[in-house]
Amino acid sequence: MAGLPLRALKRVPLARLLAAAELVVLVREHMARLQPHERRRVLELLGRARGRPANLSKRERAELAGLVAKTDPGLFAQMAVQKVTGIRLPRRDGNR
Repeated sequence: MAGLPLRALKRVPLARLLAAAELVVLVREHMARLQPHERRRVLELLGRARGRPANLSKRERAELAGLVAKTDPGLFAQMAVQKVTGIRLPRRDGNR
């Protein structure tokens, strides 16, 4: 949002700005589960992939998948839905 002019931000309803801010905090909390060198590696792999998994080798895709798994994306998705909608979802268990 740093590139958006202040005029554009004034047009966004406050509720959406708050929801976006909550998601930013949530992303930060989940990314904090990675060590600094792992966070750098995620960014490096994402930059190399440029949105296309085929741009990574099998080894790099597996490495990225392992790093993403450490952030617990399922829990992130559940918490993101809860933050944005206010609806509490049932807790996930490991038996699925």
